Amino acid sequence: MVIIISYNKDDDLAFNYEGEIMTESRKRDFLWLILFLIIFINGFEAGGYQASLWNIGQTYDLSKTSMGLFASVELFATMLAPLILGSWADHSNKLRCIVILLFIQLVAALFVLLTMHDIFFIGGIFFLGLTTSALQFISIAALADAYPISNKKKIGFMTSMYAAGALVSPMIVKLYLRMGFSWRMLFVILALSSGAALVGIFGSGGESREEKPQEAADSSTKGNFVVTAILCLCVIMCIYVGFENGFTFFVDTMFTDTLQSEKGKFALSLFWAVMIPARMLVGHFSKNAKKILLVSLVAIPAFTFVFSSMQNSTTAMLVCIPMGMASGAIYPCVLTIMLNFSGKRTATSTGMITTATGIGGVVFTALTGYMSDQYGMRSAIAVLGGFFVISLLSLLGVHVLSRKQGKGLFK
Repeated sequence: MVIIISYNKDDDLAFNYEGEIMTESRKRDFLWLILFLIIFINGFEAGGYQASLWNIGQTYDLSKTSMGLFASVELFATMLAPLILGSWADHSNKLRCIVILLFIQLVAALFVLLTMHDIFFIGGIFFLGLTTSALQFISIAALADAYPISNKKKIGFMTSMYAAGALVSPMIVKLYLRMGFSWRMLFVILALSSGAALVGIFGSGGESREEKPQEAADSSTKGNFVVTAILCLCVIMCIYVGFENGFTFFVDTMFTDTLQSEKGKFALSLFWAVMIPARMLVGHFSKNAKKILLVSLVAIPAFTFVFSSMQNSTTAMLVCIPMGMASGAIYPCVLTIMLNFSGKRTATSTGMITTATGIGGVVFTALTGYMSDQYGMRSAIAVLGGFFVISLLSLLGVHVLSRKQGKGLFK
């Protein structure tokens, strides 16, 4: 990590711990843009893989249960990455970590592109899940560390980039499939964008971008790592991402097989589209993160039950709008609340939350595939909404811990 020990406003000179002169001007700072791009790429990969799952299933002759297991491989890697790499990121230069992971992601995308055997395909997807997960939580931690003054507001906008990537990818997938290209084109795009992000990181300079006033800096360093609060947030994210993956991986299948409609990919894009303004609004109203989170945790199961009972494909597609708005608010709310409990261990905290998302993704995606085979897609999606009762209890736990810090849920 770069440590600023002197700064001259006239020539924008600073020195790092090795005594090297840095000439980067804050006015030309674009590190946040590159970190936003990385999150966008992660969303693009997630949405593209979800939109391609039916086509991949046709290639490898998969049942719905097998499709769920194929989806869960990447999510299992998502769960493992923070366990393996969280401490490494907290004790290393986070930008250097990001460079290494982007290179591995590029190689993994090329491997999936070139292999034709299903076992090798799964191996490539595993490493893509590992790197996208690590890039997700390390990029968020790098943003929080580099911008200590504006990090809560930036996180809302940063998470909207994930939704933006997931929004455009199903439409791009649909476009190149209609043009006669294979679903493997997704991994061509992923390799190229990973290479672009790699170049951007090399040109972005060091990590330090903002300095708090000394009094605020002293106050922030006294913050403790409250593991119980982080675990409550992990439960919320586990259930939310489990729902999100179970829904988004199978919504196209529900429209195709249950509603007899081709609107599935558009519904998926619509679901991700409304997440963008939702996450931006959370960034703008970050002081009300706990209140917004409470409303979202109540709204999601309500709209999920409505969606699962729809008989008309157009009406079902429209229900994706409020469902996506409520879903979009959860991630930035949790990350904003997390900063109050993480102390100096931002990478460890984001890593724990990312591990929880991987657990939820693996369990709920496989469960959705299994339940759809056994009881039908409608029942499978309806059951996903019921788990949010546990999320509400976890939020109550966060409220209790917040009161101990003098910050109750509605303050």
